[in-house]
Amino acid sequence: MMDRPSWMAVLARATEAEIEAALAGAPPLPPHRRVRGPEVGLTMLRGRAGGDGEAFNLSEATVARCTVALEDGTLGHGWRLGRRKRAAEWAAVLDALLQDEARRDAWLAQVVMPLAEAQRAAAARDARRAAATEVRFATLAAMR
Repeated sequence: MMDRPSWMAVLARATEAEIEAALAGAPPLPPHRRVRGPEVGLTMLRGRAGGDGEAFNLSEATVARCTVALEDGTLGHGWRLGRRKRAAEWAAVLDALLQDEARRDAWLAQVVMPLAEAQRAAAARDARRAAATEVRFATLAAMR
């Protein structure tokens, strides 16, 4: 079973086209009211020297965010890097839907799990590509 931080992470990483394709095979999204946004703003990216040093402000990134309310009053939030307002709104509506235990399994199976699987496959593909370029320094030492 997927928890809220997990499904929000999947929706935040999915592209607008991927979410749209996943929604094409799902029932129509229910009526909702925009509480905030969708809007574009900036967020500060923080870093740490060496991964464990003192935190510092690294840069700013553009983010789109949206908050919606379903007819029953459930609030959903969507945040994502970039300027894709429509994708942030879809993520917010899906977040609200997924909070309802009666509807959660269906929406997870139809939308979120296929997106998560595609993201896992892409990460594995990228890891294989990176592993192919690995330099084994012990091998280089033996060649001298």
